[in-house]
Amino acid sequence: MHKIVIVGGGYAGFYTAWKLEKRLKPHEAELLIIDPRPYMTYQPFLPEVAAGSIEPRHAAISLRSHLRRTRILAGGATMINHSARSVTVEPADGPELEVEYDTIVVTAGAVTRKLPIPGAEEVAIGMKHVEEAVAIRDRVLTAFDRASVLDSGAERQRLLTFAFVGGGFSGVEGFGELLSLATGLLKSYPEIRFSELSFHLVEASPRILPEVTEKPGLWVVESLRSRGAHVHLSTRVISAVDGHVELSTGEAFDANLIVWTAGNAAHPIIAKHTDLPTDERGRLVVRADLRIGTFDEPVANAWAAGDNAAVPDLALEQSGSFTVPNAQHAVRQGKRLAANIVASLRGERPRPYRHDSLGVVATLGLGRGIFQYKRIVITGLPAWLMHRGYHVLAIPTWERKIRVLAVWLTAFVSGRDIVSLLSVQEPRKAFVSGGIPHAR
Repeated sequence: MHKIVIVGGGYAGFYTAWKLEKRLKPHEAELLIIDPRPYMTYQPFLPEVAAGSIEPRHAAISLRSHLRRTRILAGGATMINHSARSVTVEPADGPELEVEYDTIVVTAGAVTRKLPIPGAEEVAIGMKHVEEAVAIRDRVLTAFDRASVLDSGAERQRLLTFAFVGGGFSGVEGFGELLSLATGLLKSYPEIRFSELSFHLVEASPRILPEVTEKPGLWVVESLRSRGAHVHLSTRVISAVDGHVELSTGEAFDANLIVWTAGNAAHPIIAKHTDLPTDERGRLVVRADLRIGTFDEPVANAWAAGDNAAVPDLALEQSGSFTVPNAQHAVRQGKRLAANIVASLRGERPRPYRHDSLGVVATLGLGRGIFQYKRIVITGLPAWLMHRGYHVLAIPTWERKIRVLAVWLTAFVSGRDIVSLLSVQEPRKAFVSGGIPHAR
């Protein structure tokens, strides 16, 4: 039987497998997904997970629950050798595996771009995965508990200082949601004043949110500043040793939390460990029909989509443009990819991927948002409602839609849950200490 191996279970990989299951007859192909995580992360919900507006598990789509005909191999792909039609996989336990295939689908996505800044790798947290969003939320909630019993001083100020590095969508949304959470917490912490909160958004370029035009971007900056945030434009972090953040402007502060959202980098397996063709940025070279290769030289039985692929953007008149790395494209590329693989197996002609943007929408905190479609710009509560409406429709499976809606409705009536579970990172501490507070 023809064996299709999908490397990566994110948006593009999940939707490719999901749609292949619907389109292929049981005898036509065997499906396998390789991914170290047993779930697909719905990344647009991570800012709301960090702010406590969504339960963490509701932003994760179980691969085993929703892919009934696809075998899941829990491990990380470390090498794709297409000439030998094999993938090297490193599972969490046991020796490396060699997985053979007939057709390869590469949807490994991208990783957080790290820069050689002293201290950043030791103290910063990314925001690409559910566990990172949960850790961010718990760090904020725990900081309020700890600061509330301290007198004014350097340690109390450090606990109430939070920094985001990177002004793209994930950075701005996460920053806005956490600012909203912290402001809301003041009602439950009368010991802490609004003036003591210190939120810093650091962006190296002169503007944030490059996906929107300049004027809406400026509106977002002013909106965040009006809420007490510090937005540092044309500014770089030059050091973050032990949480002491030094900026290129000469400013410095001690931060309890540093969230790193400074863009994406090529996945290591694509950039360094494959014989498939890549471009100068480490992305796979992909044709408009999502085959790997060029128009004149396609690679047989090799396909790719999502953030790890340089997919030509046929919706733009400018030649040489590629689709931007976002969920809107990854989901639709996965669907088109599945249809094209089925067409190829049945001797039919694959169709090119083309998608006209539906616009961009971002949450900036509870009741605040921004939406832009061409020249139409909507801000405030209507944009925030559009954000929630779009994403509850976009998240796959009715089961997840219902769970998310239920949490939102509960929060509307009862407010956010503000319990920190930071202690789960040390689950044996209470047992070992015998209940003695702060026992080492």
